[in-house]
Amino acid sequence: MFAHGFGCDQAMWRFVAPRFENAFKVVTCDHVGSGGSDVRAYDPQKYASIDGYADDLVEIGSELGIHDGILVGHSVSAMICALASIRAPEMFRTLVMVCPSPRYIDDENYVGGFSAEDVDDLLASLAENPMAWSASVAPAIMGNASRPELGEELTESFCRLDPQIANDFARATFTSDNRADLLKVTARTLILQCRDDIIAPECVGQYVRDHVADSELVLLSATGHCPNLSAPDEVVAAIREFA
Repeated sequence: MFAHGFGCDQAMWRFVAPRFENAFKVVTCDHVGSGGSDVRAYDPQKYASIDGYADDLVEIGSELGIHDGILVGHSVSAMICALASIRAPEMFRTLVMVCPSPRYIDDENYVGGFSAEDVDDLLASLAENPMAWSASVAPAIMGNASRPELGEELTESFCRLDPQIANDFARATFTSDNRADLLKVTARTLILQCRDDIIAPECVGQYVRDHVADSELVLLSATGHCPNLSAPDEVVAAIREFA
């Protein structure tokens, strides 16, 4: 099962997920409020934290009868998937975290990549002008300046998200702290880290590796935060070797 990150939808896995269909039953989904999901199902209280999205993944897995499944999450969904695997360890026995971060804000003896002021400014900018925020932030997140079409795709994806849902999801994402949850993960875990990722620097990937018991960290040659779009061959190869 593949889960997308903030401001994205299941189409972000279109270069990766189909390449596993010959050996696995493959499931992609949109988080409530994103992509083709039913926006009427969006509950601001439920999705005020990423726990609500984790509950949804368990519900989907239960509906589909998944057992010993592989759960692949990108960006914030790496931690959403970690929470889902903790809730349903027999359902999801293998976990792939693509560019994960258990906490984005720096803390004592922890580097997340952002100060509390950075996150406050980011959220205020998003609330004030979502379109301008998307146009400026998305290309930097994508991190492939020589391939501007990738940044443009991410910008368009951000812009499709309902502004209030975008604000809620961004707040739930960037103010989350799931460091303690890493110690509860029992799934066999692959961590895929990119170079020059402004959202999840290399030290964060190392932190996740050090705090998830049965985990392996692979540093990809890919740059930026979205290797599922910018370097799908690398992502597929790493998952195949691990799975």
